[in-house]
Amino acid sequence: MKRKKIKKISLTTVLVIIIWLIIAQSCMKFRISDSDAKKEFQKEGVHLITKTVVVDKHHIHYAQSGGDTLPTLVFVHGSPGSWSAFSQYMKDKDLLSKYRMLAVDRPGFGKSDFGKALPMKTQSDLISPLLNQCKNGKPLFLVGHSLGGPLAIQLYADNPGVVDGLVLLAASVDPAEEKKEYWRYLMDGGLLQFFMPGAFRPSNRELIFFKKDVYDLQDKFALVKGKVIIVHGTKDSFVPPGNAAYAAKKLVNAASVETTMIPGANHFIPWEHYDTIKEVLMKL
Repeated sequence: MKRKKIKKISLTTVLVIIIWLIIAQSCMKFRISDSDAKKEFQKEGVHLITKTVVVDKHHIHYAQSGGDTLPTLVFVHGSPGSWSAFSQYMKDKDLLSKYRMLAVDRPGFGKSDFGKALPMKTQSDLISPLLNQCKNGKPLFLVGHSLGGPLAIQLYADNPGVVDGLVLLAASVDPAEEKKEYWRYLMDGGLLQFFMPGAFRPSNRELIFFKKDVYDLQDKFALVKGKVIIVHGTKDSFVPPGNAAYAAKKLVNAASVETTMIPGANHFIPWEHYDTIKEVLMKL
């Protein structure tokens, strides 16, 4: 009787693992089809453009709203994520009256070669042509959330004269604040990687890269000469709030640095504190 029970539990466990491995490959990809996105925007009376450009045999997908003659906001999502993380901003009528807005799928996420994570410098090299394509004689600002924050700094440094300012939202930039997280290396490659659902697999690989990338980033701060606004939550457990003070200290050549700490806010300030972030963007 006992042997039968053990056998039943073992078979159930194996079945659960198999089901999870199948589900994990298709769920939590954090992306939306272009057609569904366009329908969603159309309901709000907003025209959405989606495009994919090829750079060095890599596909870079992005979405765009707003007039081509306006100043530009380029949103850079965190890890994991996709351009649609900023769809609410891109439909906002007040922002649309002032900006052309683009949001890019970073390499490895969304529709930009999903699953193939790359180091931050390579990501910058692949996204930089898109920024140069955006030049229209008006200011261009990068808005980076979480891991999109350090990439925004890298993009600024790699494109002198193209980017006019940065908005860093809960940005991870301080090497001392990065936890070792040795478990990430165990989950990278081999069979264990298949237990990670959807976009969490490239996210894990990207975060392994970032443990080195964040050190390589340090000499890029001094190259930022435009206006910088830093927004961070005081209760951010993913990216500790000390990152905000660190960034402000490192941006020694920025035209101005303004820091806003949101009391009690966690890591998800672009969505949970939409009005605060919108106000920051409107006054750029």
